[in-house]
Formats: sequence, structure tokens, C-alpha cells
Amino acid sequence: MGDYRIGVIGGSGLYGMDGLEVHEERTIETPFGTPSDPYVLGELSGQKVAFLARHGRGHRISPSDLNFRANIYGFKLLGVERILSVSAVGSMKIEYEPLHIVVPDQFYDRTRHRRDTFFGDGLVAHVSMADPVCGELRVVLGDSADASGATVHRGGTYLCMEGPQFSTRGESNIYRSWGIDVIGMTNLQEAKLAREAEICYATLAMVTDYDCWHEEDVSVDAVLEVLRNNAAMGQDVIRRAVAKLADIDNSACGCQQALATALITDPAAVPKATRQRLKAIVGKYLEAESV
Repeated sequence: MGDYRIGVIGGSGLYGMDGLEVHEERTIETPFGTPSDPYVLGELSGQKVAFLARHGRGHRISPSDLNFRANIYGFKLLGVERILSVSAVGSMKIEYEPLHIVVPDQFYDRTRHRRDTFFGDGLVAHVSMADPVCGELRVVLGDSADASGATVHRGGTYLCMEGPQFSTRGESNIYRSWGIDVIGMTNLQEAKLAREAEICYATLAMVTDYDCWHEEDVSVDAVLEVLRNNAAMGQDVIRRAVAKLADIDNSACGCQQALATALITDPAAVPKATRQRLKAIVGKYLEAESV
């Protein structure tokens, strides 16, 4: 275990973190494979922070190919207790304009090809995802975005689609009829795995486009232009949020006890190899001599 208590995941357009005083870059191998990129470890706003480029520097990894389990498990091995995720999203509401920020509190799953649990192989757990975002961390992100001068929308539902293609117009219009607020391709799996790993998680969703329900189709060129304008704002929000976290106790939110009532398998029936693979997550719940 390490002592980097705060993790930052940079999404499309955010492959580094200005202001991070870098201590080292660390490549971590996990029981679930290799994370997207080396973790950049350093100090930001007076706090130790581990930064990970979700898609790898140079944006090499497609959403469906991301090793979400390795990314989150690597943070766990570093000692991370809170993850701030930055993501580019499409807006499903006219009032959520490009360059606005949304801090969602719900997710809707439209993915098909992704591993999104650490459990299995003889150990079953059912964590609650009724409230998939850490409430305390979400408030910190919202307050920090306000302080940065951004137009902020607090709460809302993030629909996680499979990708890598953008939506059809039919899909986009149906999602709007469901009351979806923003659409992206990555954050739901992170939220699920962070909850299983007992790590607080919240998303800073940065609007780049209106998806294709609006007058124009989505294009990479248009998205990249907005991302360039969004990058500085996103980094400023994260710097402010990291500073605020120094004074906030995260023991009351419940995220770090998510497995306390979730493990259903008789400990005596859990295979030794599974115990060992998940030691960083379940070690405190299973008898020490058996792990």
C-alpha cells in the first residue's frame, strides 16, 4: 500500500496535470493486468496525488478496451481513498451548453462488452449502487467548479454508452426522452469498481457537444476544439477540489465500508487464489490467517 490518498483520472483532452509537483512515475502490475498508463505521483495543492491518464498519453486506448479493473485496483494499491474523475461528455439538454460542467449523481448503463466487477472465481459480493457517486466528493467538485467561474449543473444522470462510435440520432432522441442529462463512454465502470474497492468517486463531466439530437452531428474536430478550451478550467477545478479535501473527513460518507454488508460467500469457501488476488480490497473482511 502507498500513501497517495487522492487519485485523479484525466479523460479526453486531459493527459497531464498542470501544477503537479511530480515525485515519480510508477508502473504498477495488478492481478487484473496493466493500467492504462504509469501513475504520475506527486503533490498538488499541498496534497499527495496520483494521476492517471484514462486513455493513456496520446489517447491510445478506446473506451471498450480500457482495463477499468487494473486502473482502479492500481489506485487501491497506492492507498488512494478518493478519486476525482474528469470526463468529456455530450449534452442531452439544451441548457447544458458546451463548456458547461455537470457533476452527475446517477448513471445509466448502455454498455455491453466490459468487465466491471472484481468479484467472481468463488467470491460473490453485491454492493449497493443506489447512489453511485460519493455525495461528499460531489459537493466538493461542485463548489470547486463554482469557485473557478464555470457554469455548473449539480446532479443529473450520466448515460454510459459502449462506443467507440457516437450515438445514432434515434438513440440520442430516445435517451433525451428518458430524461438523461449527459452521455459519455467511461465513467460507470469506474464508479462501480471504485465502490467495490471502497474508494470515494465523483465525476467532473465537461460538456463538449450536444450529441446528434441537436442540429449538427458530433465530430471529433469539434469535440477537440472544445476540449482544448475546457482543459485549463478542468485542471483549475481539480486543483481547488484537492485543496478542499485536506479539511474534509471522508469517514462519514459510507463509501469506505461498502463491502461490510456486501460479501455473501462463506469465508471458508473462498478459494485461496481469489483471497490473495483481492487482498487489497477484502483483506480486512476475511480472516487474516486465511488471506
